[in-house]
Amino acid sequence: MPKSISKKALAKRIPSTRIAPMSMPKEESHHYSIIAADPAAHLFAVTLVIDAPAAVGQIVALPAWIPGSYMIREFARNIVQIRAVCNGHAIALKKLDKHSWQAAPCDGPLTLHYQVYAWDLSVRAAHLDQTHAFFNGTSVFLRVVGQENVPHVVDIQRPQGEAYDAWRIATALPTLKAKRAGFGTYVASNYDELIDHPVEIGTFQLASFKAHGVPHEVAITGNVPNLDLPRLCEDLKKICETQIAFFEPAGSKFAKQAPMQGYLFMTLAVGDGYGGLEHRASTALICARADLPVKGQKEITDGYRKFLGLCSHEYFHTWNVKRIKPANFAPYDLQVENYTPLLWLFEGFTSYYDDLMLFRSGLISQDDYLALVTQVVNGVLLGSGRRKQSVAESSFDAWTKYYRQDENAPNSIISYYTKGSLIALALDLTIRSETKNKKSLDDVMRALWREYGRDFYAGTAVSGRGISEAAVEALFDSVTGLKLKRFFDRYVRGTEDLPLARLLTPLGVTLADQRKEAKPSLGARTSMAGGDCKVTNVYEGGAAHRAGLSAGDVLAALDGIRVTNNLDVILKRYRVGDSVTIHAFRRDELLTFSVKLLADTTPQLKLEAEAKPAAAVSQRTAWLDGRGNR
Repeated sequence: MPKSISKKALAKRIPSTRIAPMSMPKEESHHYSIIAADPAAHLFAVTLVIDAPAAVGQIVALPAWIPGSYMIREFARNIVQIRAVCNGHAIALKKLDKHSWQAAPCDGPLTLHYQVYAWDLSVRAAHLDQTHAFFNGTSVFLRVVGQENVPHVVDIQRPQGEAYDAWRIATALPTLKAKRAGFGTYVASNYDELIDHPVEIGTFQLASFKAHGVPHEVAITGNVPNLDLPRLCEDLKKICETQIAFFEPAGSKFAKQAPMQGYLFMTLAVGDGYGGLEHRASTALICARADLPVKGQKEITDGYRKFLGLCSHEYFHTWNVKRIKPANFAPYDLQVENYTPLLWLFEGFTSYYDDLMLFRSGLISQDDYLALVTQVVNGVLLGSGRRKQSVAESSFDAWTKYYRQDENAPNSIISYYTKGSLIALALDLTIRSETKNKKSLDDVMRALWREYGRDFYAGTAVSGRGISEAAVEALFDSVTGLKLKRFFDRYVRGTEDLPLARLLTPLGVTLADQRKEAKPSLGARTSMAGGDCKVTNVYEGGAAHRAGLSAGDVLAALDGIRVTNNLDVILKRYRVGDSVTIHAFRRDELLTFSVKLLADTTPQLKLEAEAKPAAAVSQRTAWLDGRGNR
């Protein structure tokens, strides 16, 4: 993997080519070349050849955002210089807006030469230095406006110099003509496919495995001593096979068939980092090297469990959002925000199943799984923003609120990831209870796949058939035989807390408060900045809020005792209701606050499974294992 494709096979792979606005022969395509031209300056050099530019002057544009990360990022700002050539002569190139250009009319192929600055160490953009190269197509490949659906051919070239002789390529982009270490020509049937295959170049560690016959690869970039790659592959295989069989269970026409011919986990290991971004046949991940498995270490550490959960999350997206899509994402408009109220389903449900799949694949225990759910419950209940914003509103406002959080976020927004996962849990338990385990959320997800995702896999559509908000609710009712409008009104469009304790009780799972006694609290979150204790969030209604402290204040002293990283130790000498004097710097001014300490309201709930009665244990097993009533 990647799979090589001949020119003859390419013609079969693309049965029809939509041409707009002019008539072009089917063999026309766009040709890109990209090279890490100056790793020390973090510059990629890219060339784009357009065989038949528009007669009125071809427009090209770079996407303003990348699917899966819902914020306008204006990738075109990283284009350092750009020029156009036709028939060996420079021609005018007019900038139309912040991310698009129009070349002067020309008779013959149009060639664009440009450089891209790549110094974003994340999964969303591009990064280049002397240690490795990474890019998403949305950061480096200009879109030929009006000609997006012709084949796009890319020549990925080896950087010049002996220092890069050991570099090789990892990508799921299909190969047209491979050379040594993967350098050579790759092909995509259209622009959408081109930008959905990130590329890693460097001296990464590489391993492979098969999941239900589908080749999978794991590429780890970064210095990771004693990395246990065989164990990582073994554990990922369990996750992947569990998810493939989840969407295509035994007994169906497509039993245990994956929607891709191969898959790649590309991971950048750093000192401290976490994140992932899904793609149709791969995922780009970043993690702390300490989270990866160590040779000879058999237990699953908290960090490794966290990393496996991230892999599980991004892999589940292979079905849920890459192929099953909101209506407004089919197709994407990459130049403007694409609003949808459904991210609670696509991200929240994925967040529910990512850890559940760790349990179902046998990697974690029941108690481990319940502990992970406990963390989510406490996190959702912590902020008052959950009472002001519904998950449907949170989904719609992702572009301006969730992805652009400020110090007031806990008091004003709710995460469609975390509360969305609890909505999935509550829906799953509700459906199982009301249908006596004859139906579950699993059935709904499989129906979503059959009706809104499998056509992508079958090759009958480029972007799948998007689902609307109304169609989501109709499908839930149709699959389960229930009327769930009231649930959606209260918990999806409304802001009520989910009745988890009531839903879990019949399964022998208690939701207990672990707080032994009330402790005094400022009702604020702090962090260390150098040797200073800085307020990062002030929780609405807490002691700090009532006293007038604000995010950004630096706590200097509490009752004459200097505050550094000892705030919790100092507070242990007080009781709820005591009044203290706090001196704090706001900018460069020293202010004095009289603070009445209130009880710590930080949620400390815990999910615990009971051994009896047997009926409850049976229902709990049916839920966790994904089976019906036994």
